[in-house]
Amino acid sequence: MRFAGNVIWFVLGGAITALFWLIGAAVFALSIVGLPLTRAALEMARLSAWPFGKEVVHVRELDAKGVTAMTATTGTVGFVFNLIWLFTFGWILFLSYLVAGVLNCLTIIGIPLGLQAFKLAGISLWPVGRRVVTVEMADLVRKDSAKRKLDRIRNAAGTSLAT
Repeated sequence: MRFAGNVIWFVLGGAITALFWLIGAAVFALSIVGLPLTRAALEMARLSAWPFGKEVVHVRELDAKGVTAMTATTGTVGFVFNLIWLFTFGWILFLSYLVAGVLNCLTIIGIPLGLQAFKLAGISLWPVGRRVVTVEMADLVRKDSAKRKLDRIRNAAGTSLAT
């Protein structure tokens, strides 16, 4: 099912939107400063071409690092690059995915394609700091993140009860 969805998606516009991501990657690769945007755009181009069976997770969910001086610095830099992306290529991609999503959802057969377009619309605004993984890996990462949060809550409740 994923393969068929990916082929239909690619033929009906995924190749074109992936090309937009690649153009954005090339533009930012011309400057050394834009390399973080280049990496994000390349990852999203791959997702845009073949979205079925893939999810996007934040890099902090993958590496399970908390807030440190290094992660705060990279987060700030990523925020700045996301703003640059938003005002250059992000809004164009967002609008193209939004239109594609609405048009696809006009038919029952196109609803799965429309849902993928809406997923990509949100990502297109803020791609830096995101990684493309399989749906199964995304589920594992989110369960692991939830377990860590639950452990922190339990530990905090245990220490407050002990005092």
